[in-house]
Amino acid sequence: MNFLKIKTSWSNADFILIKLCMASAYIFVGSYFHDFFTDYYTILFGVFVLTAIWFVYQWIKKMKSHSDLPY
Repeated sequence: MNFLKIKTSWSNADFILIKLCMASAYIFVGSYFHDFFTDYYTILFGVFVLTAIWFVYQWIKKMKSHSDLPY
């Protein structure tokens, strides 16, 4: 399927709509299934922390490889 292989360029402002879409879906699901998720707060928080650290590491690595900044 060639549709998934098409490369596009996005600015930070272009991501506003997708971020708002995902955030509203997360809030809807979280509020609808609030009682279900209370048993998993510790696991969800752990997943959040690990993925946040991984994301920041990848971001810094990409910034270092694509710029001449001395950090």
